[in-house]
Amino acid sequence: MNRTLAVALSVVFLSASILLGQGRVYVTLWFDTEDYIEPASDDAALRIARDLDRLGVKATFKVVAEKARVLEKRGRKDVIEALAKHDIGYHTQFHSIPPAPAVYLEEMGYLEGAAEFARREAGGVADLRRIFGVEPSCYGQPGSSWGPQTNAALRELGIRLYLDEGSQVGLNGRPFWYGGVLYVFNMGPNSLRASLDPKDPIDNAFREFDKAAAELARQGGGVISIYYHPCEFVTTEFWDGVNFSRGANPPRLSWKKPQKRTPEDSERCYRVLDQLVRHIQANKQARFVTGRDLIELFPADAERKVPLPSRPQIAAHLAARQSFLETPEGSFSAAEMLLALLGVDREFVEGPLAPARSTYDGQTIPAELFGQAKNEVVAYIKQHRRLPSMVWLGSRYLSIDDFAATLAAAESGASEVTVRRGNPEFEKYFATDPRGSFGWVIHPEGFSGDNLLALGRLQGWTLKPAKLRGE
Repeated sequence: MNRTLAVALSVVFLSASILLGQGRVYVTLWFDTEDYIEPASDDAALRIARDLDRLGVKATFKVVAEKARVLEKRGRKDVIEALAKHDIGYHTQFHSIPPAPAVYLEEMGYLEGAAEFARREAGGVADLRRIFGVEPSCYGQPGSSWGPQTNAALRELGIRLYLDEGSQVGLNGRPFWYGGVLYVFNMGPNSLRASLDPKDPIDNAFREFDKAAAELARQGGGVISIYYHPCEFVTTEFWDGVNFSRGANPPRLSWKKPQKRTPEDSERCYRVLDQLVRHIQANKQARFVTGRDLIELFPADAERKVPLPSRPQIAAHLAARQSFLETPEGSFSAAEMLLALLGVDREFVEGPLAPARSTYDGQTIPAELFGQAKNEVVAYIKQHRRLPSMVWLGSRYLSIDDFAATLAAAESGASEVTVRRGNPEFEKYFATDPRGSFGWVIHPEGFSGDNLLALGRLQGWTLKPAKLRGE
């Protein structure tokens, strides 16, 4: 069976299972495949892929481009072919060689950062496409090296799914749309794994999984995210930690290999994974899915064709808060609802590029002046495909938050529009502790990521829960 037919049959099967109300707990198992220093990690990836094949489970291998190129140079066609039978995601060009993505993105704005990420990473995506013969289904950052600019770059690169773990942004352990990309990220209690520490009994992981699966089933379904690194099964320390900690950049000839596990200890680790997978397979409510499957399970609005809420419902919501709205029919970002009030055709637009504080000091705005401002906002959105930071009223302006609240609360036919202050409630879904969110050992000493979180909150206008196909 060729890969295209297999993917098509998988989609049909998944869609049927949803309609029948079966298998509503989806388990995505993914491996950050990154160590290109220790050759034993090649064998670990091969072993895991083949073990999963025997169990009938497909996983997602997020591969660093340099790892793929090194596999080619080492003649490891067996590893490449084994991984290609699963799902392939993208995990940056070099992973930990400085500067890490967050480090250079921190110094850039949204547009410049998106262009720079695409410049640095487009060649790596092309190499994965060439080496594995498939389009990468997803992306995930190295360590905690996240930046909101990547969303715009990923859309340009044709990658629709962000699959990883981190604390910068999250939606209560649920998949969500953010920046026009589907995120399975910051999954809280729905991100778990069986520890490879021999002192940690695997029964703990079984209980953790059963609890999460039961709760998701009670809620009507959801996703559990489980991840490992192939190198973990053959080394006791990470390859990058021994070479690139705190921004170190030794020459390639000076790279050190990580400490290896004994063959017996590696076998123990493989057994842990085998036991976890078998335990999940025994759960009738659970079904393994890949990153590619997740894209089909959580379709974009254009595919769902979900009607917007009524104008009064949108106005009441945005007048009180700028955040997403969930209804029985679907979920709607603050940006989508603002476009609806403005009469702009429904499509994806980005959030503003910079924060703004209103300088308009009046309590009311003449209706004619406000109407002119509305027209300017519509023109800006159509030209730039994003929300403006500020809305001009003569020589003064309202922030986009205040404008949205004011527009939503405006009375039709009134000669004056009362100014309302915005309430960007979506900001609560973003981290407030930069050092805690970016505390990866590879980042330089003192790196914080303040700018990245600030840019990320601005794109909160695009944030909303992702809905399962069929809901």
